[in-house]
Amino acid sequence: MYAIVEIAGQQFKVAKDQKVFVNRLATEEGKSVSFDNVLLIGDGDKVTIGAPAIDGAQVGAKVVKHLKGDKVIVFKKKRRKGYRVKNGHRQALTEITIESIVASGATKSAPKAKAAPKAKAAAPKAAPKAKASGKADDLKKVEGIGPKIAETLNAAGIVTFADLAKTDAAKISEIIADVRGNHVTDTWPAQAQLAADGKWDELKKWQDELDGGKA
Repeated sequence: MYAIVEIAGQQFKVAKDQKVFVNRLATEEGKSVSFDNVLLIGDGDKVTIGAPAIDGAQVGAKVVKHLKGDKVIVFKKKRRKGYRVKNGHRQALTEITIESIVASGATKSAPKAKAAPKAKAAAPKAAPKAKASGKADDLKKVEGIGPKIAETLNAAGIVTFADLAKTDAAKISEIIADVRGNHVTDTWPAQAQLAADGKWDELKKWQDELDGGKA
């Protein structure tokens, strides 16, 4: 004989002496529990289907132990935003052993098992936004920086020539890694420093000698 029963918000196909892992129940280990929401019972060729549950049917079980499931990794990433959050979660479970399946005439003396309140998973904290150091500059004036790269740098908190000048070339390459194309960032901080100092003639002369930001 087997049954399909709802336990703690989930449906299981169970048989006598079977071990089942369900969402955490608010019942002590070693205690007996019963489940009245039996949706189907099969006994050989005879199958009884509830509408939606079978009146008088009941599945009895014993709580073996409480435990936690395997860790599940939840990873979130936003492209070109520098946003990456990694969290782990282990579901609270209860191991039960099915002791009986009654098709009809079950008594209601055994306490019904209730699902323990689920612990609220900690909401992932958003990556802190980098603070801009001043009024935004047109970073596209740096040789090798196009609209998409400028937008990506702005999203990472680099909005002025001074910000760019203070950022290491390797760090810049990491920030714009998702932007399509082959970008050479070696001269960008130095170009940005000239722009920040207002040395436009010197910057223009140097840029005439550059090819896509590369000397």
